[in-house]
Amino acid sequence: MNFRNLCIIAHVDHGKTTLVDHLLRQAGSFRAHEAVTDRAMDSMDLERERGITILAKNTAIQLGDTKVNIVDTPGHADFSGEVERILSMVDSALLLVDAAEGPLPQTRFVLEKALARNFRPIVVVNKVDRPECRDGIRVKEVVNAIFDLFVDLGAKEDQADFPIVYACARQGWCTNTLEEAQKLLESPEGGSLRPLFDLILKQVPPPAVSQDPSFKMQASNLSYSDYVGELAIGRVYSGSVKKNDRIIRMSYSEKSGPTKETFTVTRLYTYEGLKQIEVETLVAGDIGILSGCKNFEIGDTLTSDDKAEAFERIRVERPTVGIYFSVNTSPFSGREGKPLLSRTLFERLSRETKKNVALKMEPTDSPDQFRIFGRGELQFAILIEQMRREGFEFMVGKPTVLWRGEGESLEEPIEKAHIDLPGEFAREVTSLFQERKGILQSYETLESIGRVRLIFEIPTRGLLGIRSRFLTITKGEGLMSSEFAGYAPSKGFIFQRTTGAMVADRTGPVTEYALKNLEDRGVFFVQVGMEVYEGMIVGECNKDTDLNLNVCREKKLTNMRATHGTALEHLHGIRTLSLEDCLEWMEADEWLEITPVTIRLRKKILAGNMRSVRKEDRLADGAS
Repeated sequence: MNFRNLCIIAHVDHGKTTLVDHLLRQAGSFRAHEAVTDRAMDSMDLERERGITILAKNTAIQLGDTKVNIVDTPGHADFSGEVERILSMVDSALLLVDAAEGPLPQTRFVLEKALARNFRPIVVVNKVDRPECRDGIRVKEVVNAIFDLFVDLGAKEDQADFPIVYACARQGWCTNTLEEAQKLLESPEGGSLRPLFDLILKQVPPPAVSQDPSFKMQASNLSYSDYVGELAIGRVYSGSVKKNDRIIRMSYSEKSGPTKETFTVTRLYTYEGLKQIEVETLVAGDIGILSGCKNFEIGDTLTSDDKAEAFERIRVERPTVGIYFSVNTSPFSGREGKPLLSRTLFERLSRETKKNVALKMEPTDSPDQFRIFGRGELQFAILIEQMRREGFEFMVGKPTVLWRGEGESLEEPIEKAHIDLPGEFAREVTSLFQERKGILQSYETLESIGRVRLIFEIPTRGLLGIRSRFLTITKGEGLMSSEFAGYAPSKGFIFQRTTGAMVADRTGPVTEYALKNLEDRGVFFVQVGMEVYEGMIVGECNKDTDLNLNVCREKKLTNMRATHGTALEHLHGIRTLSLEDCLEWMEADEWLEITPVTIRLRKKILAGNMRSVRKEDRLADGAS
């Protein structure tokens, strides 16, 4: 059988998963009576809820006698580690670019990696049906921007001469010319993805297969089955393997160095549409799955030849942000979930870092705490939410950046932030980023869509906790994304939060009477009737100092009848914080308590008489 292996890469929300839906439908991967949901590749609950791809996933379509393996990859920069390791499985890529937004940071990041592997990507300019693109002017500007990006990244001449299709993935059609696309916008009934199918067969090279008869495969992804256990997913580079064959797993660790382990292959699978089909043999050129070993790790070489050389380990960009995970030590521990012992927490985090090479873990001075290193707040939020839905209770600290060097040579990670927003908000957003030590690098007016694009160079510390304020300023119309730009000398102190916290000074239920009399002190996070404990954060204080207060105070009963005005008093409003909001809001001296039911902010030191309320003291305590 002929094979073609490619991935789909793009910035978040440019239409990758929707395009894969229609590729599967039009290639005949589904039966006529089969019910298929939209965004079928987004199989995780979190992916469907958030509308983004989090994990890279495999599928396959049949075009004549050619099997095309397709990998749908994440588009958010926090999950770029998924993209980096998947590129080792494929020979080319479909580069999707929004016809209105143009190339954005993740587009640049993944394209740079693809070009370094000598891929010749097929460019798909998607969403040509957007109102601002119908006259074709903006689409031509985007094509020019894509070409400039190829040149800027040092593309070779044949790579810069990339084939283009203009598509509307939502309606399931594409064309080779912009003129045909504009005709299909008027009458889309006859459109299909046939031009893209033809380009894939023509432009994507068949996988290079070694003449070595021995089996050799690299594990680029891991999965798990309740029936057969650990699964290794990867591309077969040479030879073939059958069920019950004895093969060798070649691995490497920093502690023990190279290791070898022999095991028996118990199951073999390959992809057919969205399904994993059990097969008797996996052959060179295909992407498949095998089981039989409990110790698979990403980057392992699986071979039948004991003398074969192991593949180079899959390496990704180094993490720039860290976060502490801790056993739950709050007074309410165990009420709403399974409190994790330190051993169980270590095992759960180890399992996560094993299958996600973009995450690293290190122990701390405390046996109950572990530090996880990754790419950004969203990556941590997804891991926290997954563990929460598994029924666990634990705590996390404030995300912090990873410094390099010491003393006068101390350096911090720098990001290049790309901002796309209506021009009326540009002044306030510029002021916000400059407060966070951001330096404006570029100001571009996109007249065809009535927006402006700003590019800032800003410390990663400055981006932590900025999302909520950015969305508030732009009234939800702004788009912000970033890419790692390297390390630079420390930019100095940056205020992450200018307000203090309102902290409960005792345990008990929250009363409306208490909140009503304290409303002028700030904004509350807790509802009436909610149980609180001493040291739990119940709101945001108007001033920059913390405020310990009694939110459980009850109204004393008297024989005096309440006045009409008193009876009609209501609370002005209570702010509800999401998981990401809490990670943005919290300071270094605070924990975020996670349970399957509730998310609570609390102070690391619960007793009010043991901690300072002054901001300088609090930050110093948290840093230590």
